[in-house]
Amino acid sequence: MQPVKMYTTAVCPYCIRAKQILKSKGVEQIEEIRIDTDPAARSHMMEITGRRTVPQIYIGDTHVGGHDDLVALDSRGELMPLLGAA
Repeated sequence: MQPVKMYTTAVCPYCIRAKQILKSKGVEQIEEIRIDTDPAARSHMMEITGRRTVPQIYIGDTHVGGHDDLVALDSRGELMPLLGAA
């Protein structure tokens, strides 16, 4: 399974839901980068994604986007192959 990295904050409901979706797909470990406690991580996230909102999700080297992007990817049947679990 591909590694999953998520830029997140402590109280973001979309981050929580995205983690639930990923775990339901068999993802056992998510590297969480808390941008609410690390301003440098926030700046880096905005540089590499061009976005200011969380979550920002990477599966392997692929930037998936946020929660809604993750849901759309799953509804198209593309999430499991990207995770490498299909």
